[in-house]
Amino acid sequence: MSGFDPVTFEIIQNALEAVTDEMFAAQRKTSMSAIIYEVLDLGSGICDAEGEIAASGAGIPAFVGVLDKAVKRILDKHPAATIRPGDLFATNDPYWGGVTHLNDMILALPVFSDGRIVAWTANIAHWNDVGGNVPGSMSSEATEIFQEGVRVPAVKLFAAGVANEAVFDILMVNSRLPDFLRGDLWAGIAGVRIGERRILELIDKYGAACFTAALEDFMRLGERHALAGVARLPNGRYAFAEEQDDGAVYRVTVEITDDSFVVDLTDNPPQKGSSNSSREGSEISAQLAFKAVADADAPGNGGFYRPLKVLTRPGTVFHVEAPGAMGYYSEVEIRLFDLILRCLAAHIPDIVPAGNFASICGTVIGGPHPDTGRHYTIVEPQLGGWGAMKGRDGNPAIFSGFHGETYNCPAEVAEARYGLTVDELALTVAEGGDGRWRGGKGISVRYRVRADDNFLSVGYTRTRVPPWGVAGGGDGTPNFVEVLRPGKPAERYAFGTNIPLNRDDVIHLVTGVGGGYGDPRERDPLAVRRDLRDGYITPEHAEAVYGLR
Repeated sequence: MSGFDPVTFEIIQNALEAVTDEMFAAQRKTSMSAIIYEVLDLGSGICDAEGEIAASGAGIPAFVGVLDKAVKRILDKHPAATIRPGDLFATNDPYWGGVTHLNDMILALPVFSDGRIVAWTANIAHWNDVGGNVPGSMSSEATEIFQEGVRVPAVKLFAAGVANEAVFDILMVNSRLPDFLRGDLWAGIAGVRIGERRILELIDKYGAACFTAALEDFMRLGERHALAGVARLPNGRYAFAEEQDDGAVYRVTVEITDDSFVVDLTDNPPQKGSSNSSREGSEISAQLAFKAVADADAPGNGGFYRPLKVLTRPGTVFHVEAPGAMGYYSEVEIRLFDLILRCLAAHIPDIVPAGNFASICGTVIGGPHPDTGRHYTIVEPQLGGWGAMKGRDGNPAIFSGFHGETYNCPAEVAEARYGLTVDELALTVAEGGDGRWRGGKGISVRYRVRADDNFLSVGYTRTRVPPWGVAGGGDGTPNFVEVLRPGKPAERYAFGTNIPLNRDDVIHLVTGVGGGYGDPRERDPLAVRRDLRDGYITPEHAEAVYGLR
């Protein structure tokens, strides 16, 4: 841009990435809940004055994708002319910019220079309990959002630097874990404030005009990368339909031209229960799939997504209408992410791997702590196996690409903070995902309950339809949950709410093996022997599938 140094632009752009990482670290280190400080179930970012994402920090990619949509909804409700320095907004309502479900709270702070908004700092994190009809606020039996917890519809948490104590009180009184909620809330506030401070330091150094110009230049850079990526993809119109665990069929059509990438979701089932996605959430799934195939290394800012268009139909599973429930929105969005990739797999095989376990595998366990009697709730996503791709085996025991660079809660932390004993945390013994390159292993976790009157709520998909193999590779294995009660048959679940648990009951969580790539008979014998040595396969399986004697 005329009048500014492009080297300075790059310094500012890289500084913004560093600022978002610092925001993330501040929130992580000051949070109360293990799902934030251990699992990293959060995301941070910086938006420009109009709400376009300008820089994204660490955390869940699907969470970072929420932030621009939340800021734009805040601006719809609160025009820029009515916003003052020191205002800070909160929203968790998917019908008011929250996008996901009520457990995920977004905080957004406008950054002012010379009396006008030049940027926004924003973050999102999962809170363990925001009220509703079940502990953990996630019920597979919910039919309306009113049953899922307290709704915060893009309101001012602070006005001109002064806390709105009424909002704080409403949040605390609606949670079964008010102390944790308070700590997690203030951690989020710290995150957006440290971001504001660092942006103002950049503006003091380079000037507001240069800062704004650098954001605009960064958006154009993102768009150039996206257009170049789209140009490398094969033009065409590709359709795919996949049956889901419950028998419903999800459909997608992807149309690629020289300069556009259109995802059509209009032909899909009606919204139902709590497994629905907002229209914005479906857009995020499409954005993540588009990023993966167009240019995984390019800046993930608002400019990058300009060639993408998403078509939905209101009232469907991918475009829920009020007052539809969304407690398990994540299973719908991850199914869509996987559906788009599977639609394109045959057309760009060197980019898209075989199917992965592709479920958040949301697990909520709680009840009275056996040592203190105080209510506890553990909320965990689970690790699983990734699909193989040409030239390499799938990764074992890792979160899905949709969930990003997050981590499991260590057994020592789970036992110290929650009323459970971890009997097992290991790779699953299930065999599947065979191929010239094999799928990665899922995990097997056994939690032993230490007190009566506990509960379990779960939401797992890919429990009947396994991860898919490619080019002759075998399918993977499904995800599932078992409750093992002394002296009784095992109870198997995919979705369940408030399943009663008592002392010495065991919750057995099993996640899937990823799909394989290529004919198993073409696998390197040395690799098969290594799999035998590492316990990935049995001798019988090595002989029957891979021909190794």
